[in-house]
Amino acid sequence: MHRSLDKLRQISRPSSAIQSPQLPVAINTCYLLQYVYWLLLQALTIPISIHHHSVYEYLVCSEDSVVMAIEDETGAPLIAQDEKGKENNFMVYISTFVAVCGSFAFGSCAGYSSPTQSAIREDLNLSLAEYSLFGSILTFGAMIGAIASGPMADLFGRKGALRISTAFCTAGWLAIYFAQGSLPLDIGRLATGFGMGVFSYVVPVFIAEIAPKQLRGALTAANQLMICAGVSVAFIIGTMLTWRILALTGLIPCAVLLVGLFFVPESPRWLAKIGKQKEFEAALRKLRGKDADLSEEADEIQDYIETLQKLPKAKLFDLFQRRYLRSVTIGVGLMVCQQFGGINGICFYTSSIFESAGFPADVGTIIYAILQVIITALNALFVDKAGRKPLLLVSGAGLVIGCLLAAISFYLKTYEIGLEAAPALAVTGILLYIASFSAGMGAVPWIIMSEIFPINIKGAAGSLATLTNWFGAWAVSFTFNFLLSWSSYGTFLVNAAINLAGILFIIVMVPETKGRTLEQIQAAINT
Repeated sequence: MHRSLDKLRQISRPSSAIQSPQLPVAINTCYLLQYVYWLLLQALTIPISIHHHSVYEYLVCSEDSVVMAIEDETGAPLIAQDEKGKENNFMVYISTFVAVCGSFAFGSCAGYSSPTQSAIREDLNLSLAEYSLFGSILTFGAMIGAIASGPMADLFGRKGALRISTAFCTAGWLAIYFAQGSLPLDIGRLATGFGMGVFSYVVPVFIAEIAPKQLRGALTAANQLMICAGVSVAFIIGTMLTWRILALTGLIPCAVLLVGLFFVPESPRWLAKIGKQKEFEAALRKLRGKDADLSEEADEIQDYIETLQKLPKAKLFDLFQRRYLRSVTIGVGLMVCQQFGGINGICFYTSSIFESAGFPADVGTIIYAILQVIITALNALFVDKAGRKPLLLVSGAGLVIGCLLAAISFYLKTYEIGLEAAPALAVTGILLYIASFSAGMGAVPWIIMSEIFPINIKGAAGSLATLTNWFGAWAVSFTFNFLLSWSSYGTFLVNAAINLAGILFIIVMVPETKGRTLEQIQAAINT
């Protein structure tokens, strides 16, 4: 007789899934089918029939997709379709699209100052120091937003925090549009920076909490992709529009986000945390589809929330307790690796780096912008297949090599050795650096940060990690020019050393989170 399907749902996850080496054909067939259907439909459950007379065995082919049970003394089909295959992820995709409008708004804010510098200075008679304040105050606003982002997301919900940050961005863009002097210009820039800081934390957390685990990495990586797209669009259309009209274009993603939030559900995990049981079930049903079996996922979320609710509410100093120390170290450490490897210095001064190396700055900048978007898009496609940790390691190796090539280029130029090779080495090094950063170090730290913190410390820990990120962005961008004046090749050697240390940190500390629920990840790290 057939065994109960309930037993199938208790099969272990992929890390211990394949127990029978006697069926290589079945294994390869399952993985091939899974891969093909991922490319075509993103998520599909495939029923296959196999007859086999042997001892009762299980074979799990993938995450929540195909489950095969090989049973003795039956001639019936032995592969059952997992009821979770009835999930409809349409609302997950819509919710992600709405959320990453915040990421696009983030990129629009970050990319605004570059194409508008000369026009704003001329129209408002700003000195270089006044415009420099206008550009840099964005980062201070983002640091304030980073500090507030966790408590806001915990108090008002993920959607509430997104609405508040959108309101700040909208007010900031309007202040910039109507500005007649430096003060309203700076106030507007500070407000948009605050919105950026909140977006940088809440968007990836919201996506991670609504997405099924087999889609979580790709959808969370869309955050970084849309940031890059926002920066590139602002840079391109900024060359064709006046600075006031460009400020108005920043309102478009804000408007789409505000309207879209009325049609998407709140994070089920946040609703469970605050005890809204009916709303939790309704939100999860809306995200997974009316025919999906929610019992296992809902029970897992509820059990984990109940366990965490027994713990006292976390404060900042509680993050350094032994049970949370590893997750906090991973989250903050990845942000240090991301920023102190030199990305913002290289990003902000790409044109001057190319000019110093003897390469046309406009050509190099265009190649840089296109390459960044393409590689970030590819990262979003492969992060759930390749895994988080391999992408980080490959990315870190590329960052080290890119920095070394740039260092060699500037060394040759400094000592006038092989001058004809210096521009090619500099361009190759910088573009390799940007491609490598976009392939892993740009998006993956935010993905992992959104996955590893238990929900009772997520607000405080997320704020700390985001604040670390923005402080690193400010520190690197502020000191980069001073380092270049000290030693151009020495600057890149320092960056290479930091990125090498980052590789060691990733090898020792960072776990693989692909294919696991948030509750499984957090329980494994924080025990």
